[in-house]
Amino acid sequence: MKILGIETSCDETAAAVIEDGRRILSSVVASQVDVHHPYGGVVPEIAARCHMESIVPVVAGAMDEAGIDFAGLDAIGATRGPGLVGALLVGFSFAKAMGFALNIPWTGIDHLEGHLNSVFLAEPAPDFPFTALLVSGGHTAIYLVRSHVDALCMGRTRDDAAGEAFDKVAKMLDLGYPGGGVISRMAETGDPDRIKFPRAFMDRSAYDFSFSGLKTSVKRYIDTHGDFQSHVNDIAASFQEACVDVLAQKLMSAALENRCAHVAVVGGVAANSRLRQRVLSDARKHGLKLFIPPVSLCGDNAAMIAAAAFHRLTGDCPQVGNLADDVYSRVERRL
Repeated sequence: MKILGIETSCDETAAAVIEDGRRILSSVVASQVDVHHPYGGVVPEIAARCHMESIVPVVAGAMDEAGIDFAGLDAIGATRGPGLVGALLVGFSFAKAMGFALNIPWTGIDHLEGHLNSVFLAEPAPDFPFTALLVSGGHTAIYLVRSHVDALCMGRTRDDAAGEAFDKVAKMLDLGYPGGGVISRMAETGDPDRIKFPRAFMDRSAYDFSFSGLKTSVKRYIDTHGDFQSHVNDIAASFQEACVDVLAQKLMSAALENRCAHVAVVGGVAANSRLRQRVLSDARKHGLKLFIPPVSLCGDNAAMIAAAAFHRLTGDCPQVGNLADDVYSRVERRL
């Protein structure tokens, strides 16, 4: 079964063709980083307009790369939410119109469910149930993943997502946008123990996160240390370590509570080398097996959306979309 996936939840226009929910036939991503860079973050109106310009060539590119024509498609899956409403409407409306024109089934996919399924696009893959940390620019949460279409949220951030905190700290340090990669690279030559930034564990028996206090602590440090530019790498390393410490410890605690032998880290921040290193080390200490998608599948992409669509359309109760369906901006209660 060949499924076209479409992803336009934020600032990447992406399309991919997946076969039987596992085999990637194509994956095309058009980034808008250069467009939003002067503004220091994503501008929703600009993002939506860029998606409108890119959606046709990106989908055409994915079809060409897969070596099939539209008659070879069996279904379509498109991100329905959460995300920027204007951006979501471009990809979701395109998928609805395309499915109607081709007379093939299509379905709306939760963006977070897509990330949770990204771990199955590489080998080996985890067994159900497993505990997953989903950490990105817009979301930070821990899930007990019971099947491809069933994930229980154990806790999520109460304010900033981890990736959002990375971007905001990078902006404070005048490092540009996006900030996650820059901070990660600078931290490689910094001292993570030089500055004792707070760890917001909150209730250690629960799995919610909070990064606003850490962000404020970095801002206060910058404001009270006029020479901070002389040790920006140390600030980056110390900030990163404070984030990673909380993320890793809560993931391990949740996995042990769930009695899961397998753990996963997904989402854009899963590409962070320090987070990967720390979670792998902790998993080994606890006798757990870690699964992280390739870096190319950590950020927003359409392959994960197509993979999730396969399971939504082939399950015991297939969830086929209809023309009355709409997008949503916030996290659904289910996820």
